[in-house]
Amino acid sequence: MSIKETTTKEKILTSIRNALISKRENPFERINFDDPVYHELEDEQEVVFASKLLDNNGKFVYCEDTKTATSILQSLVTEKGWESVFTTDTHLINMLKPAGINVVSDERQFLETKAGITRCEFLIARFGSVMVSSAMGTGRQMFVYPETHIVFAYASQVVAELKDALKAMKTKYSSNFPSQVTVITGPSRTADIEKTLVMGAHGPKELYVFMIDDL
Repeated sequence: MSIKETTTKEKILTSIRNALISKRENPFERINFDDPVYHELEDEQEVVFASKLLDNNGKFVYCEDTKTATSILQSLVTEKGWESVFTTDTHLINMLKPAGINVVSDERQFLETKAGITRCEFLIARFGSVMVSSAMGTGRQMFVYPETHIVFAYASQVVAELKDALKAMKTKYSSNFPSQVTVITGPSRTADIEKTLVMGAHGPKELYVFMIDDL
């Protein structure tokens, strides 16, 4: 280490010591830290979620009931030319197979899948985000590997803020909290290389959220 570097380091440390010793009055006395950070949502939570999801390049599908949801999904499968959709979620399998949708759940077929479908824990209106966890039984790879991630959710799962979702998770899982909780905001994207936006760099290129009205 050079003399110059040592001198600079000593100056910084001296400044820090002096700042700690000579306490100053709080310049922000009028700030109320109990006030909410964000303004109130200007519309219904479901509407805000849909708007924010679209802003994040996600795709939103409103469904009146599960029959409508499976019908729209069947049309999407045909449009995309997918041979099947992958899921290990028994609830979804029992919902989709009777509707004539080719569902596969054999792990040996997973690497060949183009579209994976899961449920979620909560939908966060403020950011248009989807909260998932390792407790859902679908495996963590389902949220990052398929080119298209399809989420089946219910309107009753929408909460206003991230804190509301975390609070609900603590209540739901009590002492057996999931080992991983992930918040997905739109399809995977990055602009790290020369500031060029690339979709699907670290995960799905497309994110569909089918919101089924149960309110």
